[in-house]
Amino acid sequence: MIRAMTTERIYAVGDIHGQRGMLEEALARIEADGGAGARVVFLGDYVDRGPDSAGVIETLSRGAAEGRDWVFLMGNHDRMFRWFMESPPRQDAHLLVGYHWFHDRIGGRATMASYGVGVQEGQRLKAIRAEAQPLVPQAHLSFLDDLRLWHREGGLLFVHAGIRPGVALADQDPEDLVWIRDEFHAHPDPHPWLVVHGHTPVQHATHYGNRVNLDTGAGYGDPLTVAVFDGDGVWALTRKGRVALKPRKV
Repeated sequence: MIRAMTTERIYAVGDIHGQRGMLEEALARIEADGGAGARVVFLGDYVDRGPDSAGVIETLSRGAAEGRDWVFLMGNHDRMFRWFMESPPRQDAHLLVGYHWFHDRIGGRATMASYGVGVQEGQRLKAIRAEAQPLVPQAHLSFLDDLRLWHREGGLLFVHAGIRPGVALADQDPEDLVWIRDEFHAHPDPHPWLVVHGHTPVQHATHYGNRVNLDTGAGYGDPLTVAVFDGDGVWALTRKGRVALKPRKV
């Protein structure tokens, strides 16, 4: 088992998916834990599904502008949003046939609605993008442009979806970093770091020994998870305080 080696307390926040209220409550939990000035790594997927993607990006970008020690990673949903806002709009080739950003299972309609843009069947994508262009602040697009694919600190590697096992970090495909699932999840052996990720919803924050999954389904109305990495310990940060995350026995 790889231990979460870090010399400074670090917080990580799972997939937010447009849940501004949950985000604000999570930030309050971090402050109550004594982490007001600590580094916080956000694991991506700030948009889609939830009711206020615009508010989430505004909250996060404002925090960065205020000088908070926050690190923002890119999720696949964030990339889809940014690509849609290009001219002409770009679709994500990783999506299954029949899927697109405005598909009910993806959530782009909710993101557009948070900026005041309605999406109707039969509309052309370029027309929706043209309507959105003056309503999505340039500061929000710049925030998306600046998202990072990974963040490494001591024995911890933070990434949205995961990594391809056995591939050096410098050689990882960005597609894997924001989309991978099966090959990463099924890998039982230690990675060079304890990998902290989201992307795939689980019922509770789960420590698998070589990775920790913090996506607990906020986009579907389930709780948003915050974790604390402090020395060699890993905890979920709940409303009642820290709860130790022990590696799950396989």
